[in-house]
Amino acid sequence: QVQLVESGGGLVQAGGSLRLSCAGSSSTFRNYAMGWFRQAPGKEREFVAATTWTGRNTYAADFADSVKGRFTISRDNARNTLYLQMSSLKPEDTAVYYCAASSRQTIRTGVTSSYDYWGQGTQVTVSS
Repeated sequence: QVQLVESGGGLVQAGGSLRLSCAGSSSTFRNYAMGWFRQAPGKEREFVAATTWTGRNTYAADFADSVKGRFTISRDNARNTLYLQMSSLKPEDTAVYYCAASSRQTIRTGVTSSYDYWGQGTQVTVSS
């Protein structure tokens, strides 16, 4: 069982930056594929970014087209923490952001059903 707690959301002007954090409770955090999703009012939850173990002592990163070049994902396994650095924010980035974890080695990173555990979400609001 993994508990995930997001933090770092808030209100920011368009063009600004925010860094979201996701603290995990598991001592085997490094073994989990981790992802960020977001959900705007009236819309379905959508994939933002993910980091997965490559098996060669590195992690691969995957991003939705809408955030490529603006968002980065990273993890600190010693701190059991996942990050999402968001830059050049746009009003359309406004949503509740969720982190998610999967214990499986191979997943479809952009699919919500790939993930076993979810955080409670943190609100990001970008004003124009």
